[in-house]
Amino acid sequence: MDRPEIDLPSRLLLNLKPWRNAAHWHIAFSGGLDSTVLLHLLGRLATTESLPPLSAIHIHHGLQVAADAWPGHCQSVCDALGIKLRVERVTVQPGASLERAARDARYAVFSSMTKAGEVLLTAQHRDDQAETLLFRLLRGAGVRGLSGMPRQRPLGSGWLLRPLLDASRAELEAYAAQHRLSWIEDPSNQNRQFSRNYLRHQVFPVLKARWPQAITTMARSAAHLSEARELLDELAQIDLANAGAASEFDWLDLPSLQLAPLQKLSAARQRNALSHWLEPLTALPESDHWSGWSDLLEAAIDARPIWRLASGELHRASGRIWWLSGRWLQALPAAEHWPDPSRALTLPGNGVLRLTGQIPAGPLQIRYREGGEVMSLPGRGHRDLKRLLNESGVPLFVRGRLPLLFRDGQLLAVANLAGLDGRASGDWRLHWQPSGEDQGLS
Repeated sequence: MDRPEIDLPSRLLLNLKPWRNAAHWHIAFSGGLDSTVLLHLLGRLATTESLPPLSAIHIHHGLQVAADAWPGHCQSVCDALGIKLRVERVTVQPGASLERAARDARYAVFSSMTKAGEVLLTAQHRDDQAETLLFRLLRGAGVRGLSGMPRQRPLGSGWLLRPLLDASRAELEAYAAQHRLSWIEDPSNQNRQFSRNYLRHQVFPVLKARWPQAITTMARSAAHLSEARELLDELAQIDLANAGAASEFDWLDLPSLQLAPLQKLSAARQRNALSHWLEPLTALPESDHWSGWSDLLEAAIDARPIWRLASGELHRASGRIWWLSGRWLQALPAAEHWPDPSRALTLPGNGVLRLTGQIPAGPLQIRYREGGEVMSLPGRGHRDLKRLLNESGVPLFVRGRLPLLFRDGQLLAVANLAGLDGRASGDWRLHWQPSGEDQGLS
């Protein structure tokens, strides 16, 4: 059964107890019933409890004319409670799902405004959790999706908290009635072309008529699945630790995993570990579209398999899998003159290059591999660059980006490779720092 309304303020405080020392509490304030209740609860509690500084954020999506009046309403509510309000206007990108696009625009703002040590509080409740569970079930989600909305998760440099997930919509309505609160009724909430509105207005009333405790039991199922997800995450961390051995090419500053430990796992554990690893890097494919991973694993030893995903590519090279995105997938200029080798040289789209030690004389130039390059090495004579790179075990995807130092058409050094970086022929070294690349981290 739903808990009595009188418990709502104390329950909210209990849920927020671990965060009482936060630097700031931001409140996502749409002006609707749920966020109005959350704002009012926190505003009243702030008069009797020692809470972090409070402020509210209202997002104006610009999707309907009626929304132009909402910032004014939100400002009056915040003024009455003595809470500072910030109104942010966003542009919602058109796409297949207007709901998703609006959410992405909204959370981009929330993320940018949540600094280290701060939290953003949102007003989702138990009914929302049940709707999320059913919505994702109908879309064929796995354990990760069916675990529903987490009570807390990282956001920006801080955290997002949902302190009302154990409260029902009925409790919030009762609180609003008792305190005579006024709120915005968004006309779009009645548009049943939106999937969530259809579930809320068409499906859940039928379910609750037959099973009155449907909301509570579905939210409980989401909690069970959340626990299952935590166990899968722990298993993934174990498997990833076994595959996380250092590489001699760690200086590439690229996410990578050792392949052999992953190949020993069952297919299900491979997908679990890889999903955990890829989640902060890219949108994951649907369960029916993991053939790219199988193709990458089963490709011939001398092949160059690539699995292309939403935000980048997964490559197999040198006994490892590597995540490439951003500048790593862009073309490079053919050559770059180095007018002052005593200073670092910024390579367009390819990091920074430095010469240390006794800098070789003469006009120097940076090129990238085109094929057929030959290098003269002390005691070894002239050697084909391709063979030298094979001896060094350089991953294939790196070879076209390795800076090569030339003087008068002669290859003097290959950045970062022991024996080829200049130390063998003189008291100097060519050092390449490819860091600072956009690796799609979120």
